[in-house]
Amino acid sequence: MKELTKREDQIMQIIWRLEKAFIREIVAEFPSPQPHYNTVATLVKILEKKGILKAKKIGNMHQYSPQEDFETYKESQIKDIKEKFFENSFPKMLAHFAKKEKLTKEEKEELIKIIKSK
Repeated sequence: MKELTKREDQIMQIIWRLEKAFIREIVAEFPSPQPHYNTVATLVKILEKKGILKAKKIGNMHQYSPQEDFETYKESQIKDIKEKFFENSFPKMLAHFAKKEKLTKEEKEELIKIIKSK
């Protein structure tokens, strides 16, 4: 999936959560102040042109749904981050987050268990 802008990502998070939605439903999911209907409609059309959303005509309206599920998107984003910032090394990426997040002893033990179980 192509890189998303911040607002495109917000819209996709809503659509992944709802699974399918009309523009008015997407707008309603935003916290106040909600973006204008036309702004969301424009971004949804861009996401459709990018091939990220698909539209189904129902009456005189379009219902939008994602082309790929959230898990697939998440995995591709993590893979891109690993390649771009950590020389495609999972140990380097894990070490970075372990240092930056200041993990508790329990969290470190949990990570070790996960790694050993794989």
